[in-house]
Amino acid sequence: MPHLNERQLRLAAALEARSLGYGGVSAVAQATGIARGTIHRGLEELQHPSARPAREQVRTPGGGRKKIVAQNPRILKRLKQLVESSTRGDPMSPLLWTCQSTQQLATVLSAEENLISPDTVGRLLAEMGYSLQANLKTLEEGVSHHPDRDRQFHYLNREVRRFLRRGDPVVSVDTN
Repeated sequence: MPHLNERQLRLAAALEARSLGYGGVSAVAQATGIARGTIHRGLEELQHPSARPAREQVRTPGGGRKKIVAQNPRILKRLKQLVESSTRGDPMSPLLWTCQSTQQLATVLSAEENLISPDTVGRLLAEMGYSLQANLKTLEEGVSHHPDRDRQFHYLNREVRRFLRRGDPVVSVDTN
């Protein structure tokens, strides 16, 4: 793929998506990072081939829209602040998850003049090591509906940060 120009890459991705059938565009987009719209344009070109121009223009290196993190480096820090209080998972495990939806997070970030889509929020969370799933305990009847539950998590997070700033160890124990 690094040897293909933009058009060739678009057509190769479209061919792969077409060979996969239903869901192929999504699978190829996720695997390659190529936008779904680009793959759809490639599929359109495959269906209706036009005469190839005499001189094919290829975008110069670095051309195109810049990633949101390159445009606004603070957005990653702000996203981390938003999910920190609702982060779940074993602190010794590299896998963390948040119960907040990518739609909720994108709405908050966009309201702060960081225009971002829920898909991009999900991609950034994945890059940060987060998985988007609800902890089974939060889904159990009555557990997530306790009026003090959110306040308890915020208190515990403040205490953990205070201990860590002092260099003291923190042990997380979950009991029923």
